[in-house]
Amino acid sequence: MDDLERYIADHIPPEDSLLTALDRETHLRVIQPRMISGHLQGQLLKMLVQMITPQRILEIGTFTGYSAICMAKGLQAGGEIHTIEIDDELEEIAAKYFREAEQNIQGRIIQHIGSALDLAPGLGTFDLIFIDGDKREYPQYYEMAMRSLVHSGSYLLADNILWYGKVAEQTPAGDRFTEGIKQFNRMVTEDDRVENVILPLRDGLNLIRVK
Repeated sequence: MDDLERYIADHIPPEDSLLTALDRETHLRVIQPRMISGHLQGQLLKMLVQMITPQRILEIGTFTGYSAICMAKGLQAGGEIHTIEIDDELEEIAAKYFREAEQNIQGRIIQHIGSALDLAPGLGTFDLIFIDGDKREYPQYYEMAMRSLVHSGSYLLADNILWYGKVAEQTPAGDRFTEGIKQFNRMVTEDDRVENVILPLRDGLNLIRVK
């Protein structure tokens, strides 16, 4: 953590002990632990949920569950999160921390294992969708969401939308991850059904509102 990151951490509410433990276990047990949302982004997600006041949230890409717990904390009574993760090896860690957080989130998280492209269309419509799955599939997630998962006033929030700055560079042949994100960003920009803003927080968040 550099000086600026430390300053920011010192001037927002502290990370609770459960999330600290989840962050630590993720770094000890999981490949590419940097994919975890972390304290700053988690606090932002919680506050966005409190501001938007969704009743139903879809998360594409559970990873180890940090972001789902943060969003669940921001939900009002009766709200729920459907979170989908394709990697079944991560199911145990996320489920463990969902159980440990139960007193604070009161059964608000519904965990699914499988492809979001297969599972999400059967889950109804949502007020907020947090996209943090396979970057190659971002365009398909967007098409799916706009086809049947959102309504006027829904929000989509896409993570890693700057992709380490690669989106502003020439994409090497065969780099489907960067191209997927660039295509997603183009689709949003060209879609007159939505308005959006890109927040340069961490690796970038694209905040999209359905008109």
